[in-house]
Amino acid sequence: METVRTNSIHAWMLAARPKTLTGAFIPVLTGTSLALADEVFTPLPALLCLLFACGMQVAANFINDLYDYLKGTDREDRLGPERACSQGWITPEAMKKGIGLAVLLSCLAGGGLLYTCRGQLPYDGWELIGLGALCVLFAFLYTTILSYHGWGDLLVLVFFGFIPVGGTYYVQAYKITMDVIVASLVCGLVIDTLLVVNNYRDREQDALSGKRTLIVRLGEPFGRYAYLGLGIAATLLSFRFGIDNDLINSVTGSPALPVNPAALLMPLLYLFFHIRTWQRMCQIRSGKELNGILGETSRNMLLMGLLLSAAILM
Repeated sequence: METVRTNSIHAWMLAARPKTLTGAFIPVLTGTSLALADEVFTPLPALLCLLFACGMQVAANFINDLYDYLKGTDREDRLGPERACSQGWITPEAMKKGIGLAVLLSCLAGGGLLYTCRGQLPYDGWELIGLGALCVLFAFLYTTILSYHGWGDLLVLVFFGFIPVGGTYYVQAYKITMDVIVASLVCGLVIDTLLVVNNYRDREQDALSGKRTLIVRLGEPFGRYAYLGLGIAATLLSFRFGIDNDLINSVTGSPALPVNPAALLMPLLYLFFHIRTWQRMCQIRSGKELNGILGETSRNMLLMGLLLSAAILM
């Protein structure tokens, strides 16, 4: 087992789980790509959205680490990566301070957004304050209550889909479009595959700990096919960005839809890797080997984020 000095910088880096920041990066990248495509891109609001998203992801990781330790959910038979508090890398008192600092820095980034967009927001910035407050509130509620009752997947769609994608676009364009809604749903579905793998791997331990995820409630086959279905649904929705409906309506009036073949084919590359990962997941079924599926899923998420952004820009 790795030797880590208590409360050291290395310990905090492990507790922050930097690999999970992919889930914060992809929605902001997608929202920014939509802004670029609509020629409303503004660098500073986009950067502040990224800082807020990353800060809240780290805060959520810290909260999850501390609360699972206090609740006793991190059992000795844990299959996932080691947690900082349960391993003694970070003391509970220090983790509480770390949570406060991460939330504070995130809120400062949010405050920067209010300053940068002052005078241009339709509701004088109250909408951003409300969204920011929801993000902070649910970062605590998700780990402490909601994830134990099967709400995790829905919250991923909201807080890794609609809010970050829509929010990033909104602070640059000051409106929401149907493209934003579809792209938000694609991001939420893809990022939810990571939660599904986590819950699939931990289904037996979660059941013993009283954590009633959807996979615990509905069974192992549901987890397998939910993972596959999320990737397929995300791919089908992303085809929207290979179809230029506005062009055909304004130029020819024909009901036939012109397509961009490259933009249509790119999501299929993600689907290819997603299905290959799913096949390995079905072969492994249980145990620590599923941590490898976690890594592949994170890679596939990043690939889809890049491909979706490229399709939007086309």
